[in-house]
Formats: sequence, structure tokens, C-alpha cells
Amino acid sequence: MNLFQGPLRPLPRVATRWLPKGLYARSLIIIIAPMVLLQSVVAFVFMERHWQLVTQRLSAAVVQDIAAVIELIDAYPQDPSYATITAIARDTLDLNVSVLPPEPLPQAAPRPFFNILDGILGDEITRQIKRPFWIDTVGNSKIVEIRIQLDDRVLRVLARRNSAYASNTHIFLVWMVGTSLVLLAIAILFLRNQIRPIQALAAAAEGFGRGQPMPPDFRPRGASEVRRASLAFIQMRDRIERQIEQRTAMLAGVSHDLRTILTRFRLQLALLGDGEDQKELNEDVDEMQRMLEGYLAFAKGEAAEDVGELDLERLLTRFETEAQLKGKRIETSFSGDPRITVRPDSFTRLLTNLVSNAMRHAARLRIMARHEGRWLTVSVEDDGPGIAAKHREEVFKPFVRLDTARNIDAGGTGLGLSIARDIARSHGGDILLSESPLGGLRAVVRVPA
Repeated sequence: MNLFQGPLRPLPRVATRWLPKGLYARSLIIIIAPMVLLQSVVAFVFMERHWQLVTQRLSAAVVQDIAAVIELIDAYPQDPSYATITAIARDTLDLNVSVLPPEPLPQAAPRPFFNILDGILGDEITRQIKRPFWIDTVGNSKIVEIRIQLDDRVLRVLARRNSAYASNTHIFLVWMVGTSLVLLAIAILFLRNQIRPIQALAAAAEGFGRGQPMPPDFRPRGASEVRRASLAFIQMRDRIERQIEQRTAMLAGVSHDLRTILTRFRLQLALLGDGEDQKELNEDVDEMQRMLEGYLAFAKGEAAEDVGELDLERLLTRFETEAQLKGKRIETSFSGDPRITVRPDSFTRLLTNLVSNAMRHAARLRIMARHEGRWLTVSVEDDGPGIAAKHREEVFKPFVRLDTARNIDAGGTGLGLSIARDIARSHGGDILLSESPLGGLRAVVRVPA
């Protein structure tokens, strides 16, 4: 049963939006939230039951002593100075008592919001003495002043605040808050040591996905589960690197053998002399050479290239020059830092494939690049025939050449977009195709840089 229905339905989305995204912060919340909730409940119960009960009993005892003083005043009217009663109250009851001439009681001051003494003491005076009264518990004074309207006089009583109020309660709160802070400090130190291996694993995985070497100090650390994940990542990385090395070595051998055969073909064709058949055969050999290079480039990739710095503005300038030589109209714009951290040759090939494809099928191009934060976004738009929406994912498959697609070319192999997406994903990004405002195709590259 879903608890968040009706008006409560948006609550999970709101909570997800405002909660921290990091594991460290969320772990701290998991520890802090129950602690704060428990401490709040304990403090509330303590203040509601213990603190209030103790204050009520102390206030009742003080009011009983005041009631006894009033009875003495009524019982011994023959002492006009009330010296004996004052001495008894001072020495026995720890009350400073004075009898004042008849006068109106002072105006009651506003009660503090969190002061329970004012309410409890007033209730006890009303219940036990049942006479008009005025009390002053406001402020940080250690004395509580109480005035009670008698028949023909006013009784003024000064009592110690701690006699009517549980004033040592703050010690409990101090201990509670102090122990909570100590526990929180221990939890922060412990969590930081536990989260650090996870952060190192995430950084190593992200760097490996972008082609960066693994940090030299990376090793399995932390809890057993984190160690297992780190060890599995290291083994996976080693298997991938061995596979790439084996594939590269195999393709290097295949490339050498096939190039040798093509070289013999060229030599034999050169010995045949000039002729129409020789020209066609040379074109076939050139086509085979070009296709071979394309297949090897796709299979080999640029995974072994080191990460470096690339000046994107200079690359855009090169595209402008190439477009002018081919008679194409081109617009370029860039914002942010032109220096990006990528594998330079691979990323240059990625953009070259997209721009060359656009130049082949369109007369007008627009290249927009934006480098904000740690992300680079490059948009290549044209006014060519475009690609139907249902085929935009299919064209990224290797060796796919659509009958009506843009990548149809007499010498095409159907690998340009496949190579481009492979390079983008090896950088930790991707390529998305959509319809261009110019009427053709828009290819958007977004990679961390």
C-alpha cells in the first residue's frame, strides 16, 4: 500500500530534491536524525514530567510556607512590627518576609514563553491561599518576589528561585547535548574513513572510463564489501586491458599481412602497364585499402592514447578553413574555457567525423560549443536531408548504411558515427541525434572535460 497518496503524493519528490546527494552526507543524516529525534523525545518527556513535577512540588512547598506565615500574621495581630514572624520566616522557612501598608498590587508583567515557574507558582497560590497576588519571576535574578493582598495590608515575600524551581535541570541538558556532540564527532570520523575508500573507487572507475591511468595509491581498503568491489574493479580493468592489448596485437598482425598483399597487388598492377582494366583495379585496391583502414580504426580505437589538453577554439578554426575550401557556409561559436582535458587525437577524430559528415550532405553548418563546469557540450547542426527519427539510433551500429540515410556514400563504410559514439562514450559522455533548427540533423556531443 502506498502511503504517499492524494495530497501527500509530491512529498517523496520534494524530499529527494532537498536531501543531499552524497553518500557521506546521507550517512550522517541516518545517524543524526534518529539521535536528534531520540534526544528531543527524551528532553520533552523530561521537561514535561520530571522538570514540571519537581517544580510543582517545590512551588507547593514554598506556597505552604507562605500560607503558614499568613496564618501567623492573622493569629498574632498584637505584634504590630511582626518582628517575631519575620524572624521565624527568615530563620526557619528561608523566606524574607515584610508586611507593607495597603496599596494596589503592581501590574502583572508578560509571562515568558518557556518559563513554567510563573504558571505553576501562580496556580499553587490560587489553590492554597486563594487571595489576590502578584509574582515576579521574570529575569535572571535568583530571587522570586511574591506579593499577596491581605485584608488591610500587603505581604511581600522574597524567596530563593531554586527553592520553588528545579534550576539544576540545565545540567541534564548540557550532559545530553555534550554526549551527543561527542557521539557525532566519533560518527563523523568513522564515516569519513568508511566513505573514503568508496570515493576512491568511484574516482578510479570514472578515470578508467575516461582513459586516465589508475591512481598509484589506489588499493582495496575499507569494509569487506568495499574491498571486494575494489578488487573486482581491479580484476575487471586488468581483463579489459589484456583484451585490448590482445586485440591490438592481433589487428596489427592482420593489418601488416593485408597491407603486404595490397602492396603486391599494386606492384603487379604497375607491371601490367596502362589500361582501362588497370585503372579500375587500382581503384578497387584503393577502396580495399581505405575500407581496411576504417575497419582497423573502428576495432582498435584510441583507448591507448593518454589524456591531454586540447584547444577547442583552434579546432573550430580548422573546421572553418576546411568549410571555406569546400564552399560551405559555416557558423561557429564557443563559450567558456577553450582548453579541455580529453584524449586529443580521439576527440579531434570524433568532431571531424561529425563535421565531415555534415559537410558531405549539407551546404550550411553551425557548430556551437559550451564549456561550463566540468562538462563540454558541442552541437553540430546542418541543413541537409537529415535522418528519420526511427533510424537515429540504428545509424550508430557498426557497418550499418541506411538506404536513405545521410551516411550513404560511394566510399562509406558505415563506421563514422559508430566510431564517434565509441569515442564519446570512452570519454564518459555520449552523442545524441535530433532534428536541427536549420532543417537537417543536429548531433550533440556531451562529455566531461
